[in-house]
Amino acid sequence: MTKPFFFDRASGLTLGDIASITGAEHRPDIDVSCRIVNIAPLELAGPGDLAYIDNKRYVEALASTNAGACLMAESFEKHAPRTLVVLRTREPYRAFVAVARSLFPDSLRPSSLFEAEGVAAGAFVHSSAKVESGAIIDPGAVIGPRAEIGTRTVIGANAAIGPDVCIGRECTISAGCSITHAVVGDRVIIHPGCRIGQDGFGFLLGARGHQKIPQVGRVIIQDDVEIGAGTTVDRGGIRDTVIGEGTKIDNLVQIGHNVVIGRNCIIVAQTGLSGSVTLEDHVVLAARVGVVQHVTIGEGAHVGSRSTVLRDVPAGARWWGNPAKPVRQSMRELLTLERMAARGSEISSKGAPD
Repeated sequence: MTKPFFFDRASGLTLGDIASITGAEHRPDIDVSCRIVNIAPLELAGPGDLAYIDNKRYVEALASTNAGACLMAESFEKHAPRTLVVLRTREPYRAFVAVARSLFPDSLRPSSLFEAEGVAAGAFVHSSAKVESGAIIDPGAVIGPRAEIGTRTVIGANAAIGPDVCIGRECTISAGCSITHAVVGDRVIIHPGCRIGQDGFGFLLGARGHQKIPQVGRVIIQDDVEIGAGTTVDRGGIRDTVIGEGTKIDNLVQIGHNVVIGRNCIIVAQTGLSGSVTLEDHVVLAARVGVVQHVTIGEGAHVGSRSTVLRDVPAGARWWGNPAKPVRQSMRELLTLERMAARGSEISSKGAPD
């Protein structure tokens, strides 16, 4: 392997820089000019690395770490080696992420796989398309008629942007994506292999065959949305499919036609939203949640993994199960079934009464 690191680490940050970024406190006798160039877990960290601890199960790793510095709450400090630079903070992981973002800014957004500048040779840009100065189009990408691509946006290799699609500024449309019938805001990241704007799954069933229902809406993706690899977003049938600003969607999620997703939602891998589902702002759906059509999940609600949502979820609720119910109710029912099963096993082992 000729290149062990794929992200440039530049000159790193001094301990003083890290304290300034995070607000962390340190002993007054440390040399704040010492430089940190990388991040690493406690057990693998070396003298130039920053680590963190926020869970007592890693106390043993803390005691033996070779890290140059470590972010931690005050309660962990007594377990740290004397040679370790301790950076005290109430939220070690949040502080660690802030430092990581400063050390590796290029990791926050996928870049051109070809390291292209402007429109690369081998890209296909229709003569009526509008590509602003500073946009990057990788080889094999197709930009259709009248499409608009904003400045500093990257269109990856073999991505296909359909007619009249509008993509804002500082976006990344990764390799192998297809986007049709869509309007995309600024600073949107769409990871490889996504499909945006294709037909929704709409058919009028009949004994002699199923008639296709026209899907004439759009997909609207607002600012600062991130969509994981392999996710599909169907365009609207009679209204737009909308993804609100700041929402983050994991890999392999299916979003059906007419779905409306609010702001700052979190949707985890392998979740499926049927047609005309509404998620209000700040909703969290854990992995492999299924939501049936026309359901509304209220603002700030959380739905646990592998749940099937068959009815509206109130704002702020915590639901889980199949079918999904309030968590406490689901847990009570599960415990009741376990007790009943245990009693049944006990009766079977003793034999039925005469």
